[in-house]
Amino acid sequence: MKSIIASVFVILAFIQLMVEPGQAVITCEQVDSALAPCVSYLTQGGEPSTLCCNGVRSIKEMAQKPEDKRDECNCMKEAANKYSNLRDEAAQALPDKCGVKIDFPVSRRINCAL
Repeated sequence: MKSIIASVFVILAFIQLMVEPGQAVITCEQVDSALAPCVSYLTQGGEPSTLCCNGVRSIKEMAQKPEDKRDECNCMKEAANKYSNLRDEAAQALPDKCGVKIDFPVSRRINCAL
């Protein structure tokens, strides 16, 4: 019985090693959560809060591979389209105001497949 349990642990260890390290899976829930502190800035203008900018930075850090960036773009576009009163100019200025370089413009109309 002990050898069976040990074998199962060895197999699980090999499976864990086979998974690509650092492989990120970005979910829209993560993006929504990171951007939640930005809603007032995006809908009313002014200056983004520190929490908002921290969220923008965390989104940037989540996406390392092209697929991650595409998924992140789609999630940001989806999040932007949830708010009819979102100010496009505020959304587009958000990364710069937070001092973060994002590889795509923040917009409701961006084509994330490019």
